[in-house]
Amino acid sequence: MTDDMSPAERYALAKRRAAEQATALASFREMYDFELDPFQIDACKALEAGKGVLVAAPTGSGKTIVGEFAVHLALREGRKCFYTTPIKALSNQKYNDLVKRYGAAKVGLLTGDNSVNADAPVLVMTTEVLRNMLYAGSQALNGLGHVVMDEVHYLSDRFRGAVWEEVIIHLPESVTLVSLSATVSNAEEFGDWLDTVRGDTEVIVSEHRPVPLWQHVLAGRRMYDLFEEKTGPDGTPVTGRREVNPDLVRLARMENSRPMGGRDRRRGREADRERERRQRSRIWTPSRVEVIERLDAEGLLPAITFIFSRAGCEFAVQQCLYAGLRLNDDDARRRVREIVEERTASIPDEDLHVLGYFEWLEGLERGIAAHHAGMLPTFKEVVEELFVKGLVKAVFATETLALGINMPARSVVLEKLVKWNGEQHADITPGEYTQLTGRAGRRGIDVEGHAVVLWQRGMDPGALAGLAGTRTYPLRSSFKPSYNMAVNLVSQFGRHRSRELLETSFAQFQADRSVVGISRQVQKNEEGLAGYREAITCHLGDFEEYARLRRELKERETELAKQGAAQRRAAAAAALEKLKPGDVIHVPTGKFAGLALVLDPGLPGRTDRHRGWDAYDGPRPLVLTAERQVKRLAALDFPVPVEPLERMRIPRTFNPRSPQSRRDLASALRTKAGHIVPERHRKGRSAAVDDAEISRLRTAIRAHPCHGCDEREDHARWAERYHRLLRDTRQLERRIEGRTNTIARTFDRICALLTDLDYLRNDEVTEHGRRLARLYGELDLLASECLREGVWDGLAPAELAACASALVYEARMSDDAVAPKLPSGAAKAALGEMVRIWGRLDALEEAHRINQAEGVGQREPDLGFAWAAYRWASGHGLDEVLREIEMPAGDFVRWSKQLIDVLGQIAAAAPHGSPVARNARKAVDGLLRGVVAYSSVG
Repeated sequence: MTDDMSPAERYALAKRRAAEQATALASFREMYDFELDPFQIDACKALEAGKGVLVAAPTGSGKTIVGEFAVHLALREGRKCFYTTPIKALSNQKYNDLVKRYGAAKVGLLTGDNSVNADAPVLVMTTEVLRNMLYAGSQALNGLGHVVMDEVHYLSDRFRGAVWEEVIIHLPESVTLVSLSATVSNAEEFGDWLDTVRGDTEVIVSEHRPVPLWQHVLAGRRMYDLFEEKTGPDGTPVTGRREVNPDLVRLARMENSRPMGGRDRRRGREADRERERRQRSRIWTPSRVEVIERLDAEGLLPAITFIFSRAGCEFAVQQCLYAGLRLNDDDARRRVREIVEERTASIPDEDLHVLGYFEWLEGLERGIAAHHAGMLPTFKEVVEELFVKGLVKAVFATETLALGINMPARSVVLEKLVKWNGEQHADITPGEYTQLTGRAGRRGIDVEGHAVVLWQRGMDPGALAGLAGTRTYPLRSSFKPSYNMAVNLVSQFGRHRSRELLETSFAQFQADRSVVGISRQVQKNEEGLAGYREAITCHLGDFEEYARLRRELKERETELAKQGAAQRRAAAAAALEKLKPGDVIHVPTGKFAGLALVLDPGLPGRTDRHRGWDAYDGPRPLVLTAERQVKRLAALDFPVPVEPLERMRIPRTFNPRSPQSRRDLASALRTKAGHIVPERHRKGRSAAVDDAEISRLRTAIRAHPCHGCDEREDHARWAERYHRLLRDTRQLERRIEGRTNTIARTFDRICALLTDLDYLRNDEVTEHGRRLARLYGELDLLASECLREGVWDGLAPAELAACASALVYEARMSDDAVAPKLPSGAAKAALGEMVRIWGRLDALEEAHRINQAEGVGQREPDLGFAWAAYRWASGHGLDEVLREIEMPAGDFVRWSKQLIDVLGQIAAAAPHGSPVARNARKAVDGLLRGVVAYSSVG
């Protein structure tokens, strides 16, 4: 090819190749034994050009390569790179990956309770750690060149998402931001916001999965493809044309159309054939053991089965063990035992039994394991390591595994498409389905991945196809100002600048964008209003004023008419309530107007609810008409009050279902009262006649100059249109006002409350405010108030641990019926005082219109972990503590680590050298032992 080039062209090509070889990307590509994908190359080139990047790509597509290039670029330039992740497990994993590539001397780890090589040029940390460093003005930020935010779509998380936005907003301008996200449908919108707050940002979206994903439904013994690929006339697949498998549709129709018993009897042989066909089809939901055996037989292991319950995951492992399932040979069993014993060597023997070690090990040796947040972190990490090495082939996991941990499988199984969201059982969203099934297909190992959904009765294949076909989901901000955020912002920037900063949040960006369409409609309406205003111009006077008088008259007349109708209905209902069985009445209107005998007055409380009405409908008397019909009447049949005309005895033998009984009683009714002529109901005097306001308005209308205009009614029609359009426009403007400046308004309310409590004085942060600035978390203000009022003064370390636990712990499910066990004495009194202070703060928040339902404010402290924290900090054994609180070891470790984190904050916020600061540090020492100390590196 170069032979055909001129010398000048060959020189230009050689020069271009030399320039490419000199780039950081060229040396970076040499570090990998595979070719980078186009989207990875594009992102890396943008980074090297000095731009920020947002990379949105499917799970498992290798977007972390871009993050690793940022690390490479920072080291090459002699600058620092921070790599942030949403959870500690991911931080640990990325730390280990980077240590292997760059060596332990260049890589450090910072999590809430652990610090490894904190001065290294490359630091892996959780996002909260970076947020805290930014507010504290940490020296570690000096020389920072790049920040990688892995799993940045986490900013949608309603509990922690705000932290991502805080970091993005507050990072120094000189820092280049690398945002790595799952595939989201509004990546361009998010990229536009990043462009606004961070400068030039390249948005790179890849929909391509490196390993194709096949969707299946497992029903009984048969594995159905979810989609049927359409082919063209030449037999080649038609791209973009995927329809639901008709076999699945037929299966759903057959399963969901059970014939009624009576119909079966009538159809005879046809029903017998239907039953035989159903028995032959033998459609059922396969058991967990059957599913794993089927996947094993078809070469679809390793597999992750998602079960939205921790207990369900553990039970699934037990089911497989009891069924004698073995997925490992002897050599694999031996390797599993070696790895497990090495990784758990530091756990004391007395704790192994408490942690269910031997049952867990038996499952691992057979190639089966559970994975969920209730497990000890060490156990989870071992499961992850063995799964990646192919020594565990079936994992039963909760959805937390889908959060980015590097644990790809050949197949993913979803037992159900419904999960508990903390409040109710809800269908999983397309985004959740994408995240879960994204684990299927290991790059460089599998040719294709498989997502298998188990058949459930009532399943709709079309709805499942909708879930599977919607590959994206929108990113929605969950950003809300907090008390800690407010004092930190005011301290650095003052009130006015802080307000401006908050208005640059993604939350406000989205809110402002949502009103663009409404603003456009308001502009159109205003143009229409100008035209209407011209049409109602009258040469005699102000027609808008005249139209307003007419409108007020109409509204007043309508109001009085409604009041009169309501009074008549109330009088009619009161008259109906006085009826008794045997009263002869005259039904004034309706289909059954005329003479009738009351059989049952139908008073509320004496009726059958299943008949389709209740007490709110008022009395509904059951009557026999003179035409021998027994009917239940409604309030609509009595627009005016009804009075009994006569009384009759109803025979005890009367049967309303017997035509003869009805005929005899109707005849007696006509004989008894047929000659009575009911009194005509006299219509009362209209309230409008005597209403002073109506008289005033009519006088004003007649006296107005426009009343004598020849074109008065034409003007009036235009005025009515003008008024309707004006009313609609005002509603739109209120919607705009409600959506704009929402974040800033919340910030103003928070600042007003903090000013009342003397945390702020205009732009000055007081001593109390500086203490609050060191306290992070949901109950930051409560913790600060407890320090301020000396609630924890005089508490022993274990007692302080019990009290601090109420600031972090939150039960997975509220149980108001059982009071939590609490330590006695000073700790119990302090916990009671904390609840009292919270009550005072709650009332203050209500007064300032700070709404907890919107994610702002202080939730009630939860005392459910106080006893466990007290016992563990006092030195009691793991077996004893876990038995007393009935909590999984993993949950105990997680809450203990969060408690250690908040105690560290209390120690930093309390006055230097004070007893509270000393005891907080002692409490940390008491908690950081045993399973809590050795649970994981992070």
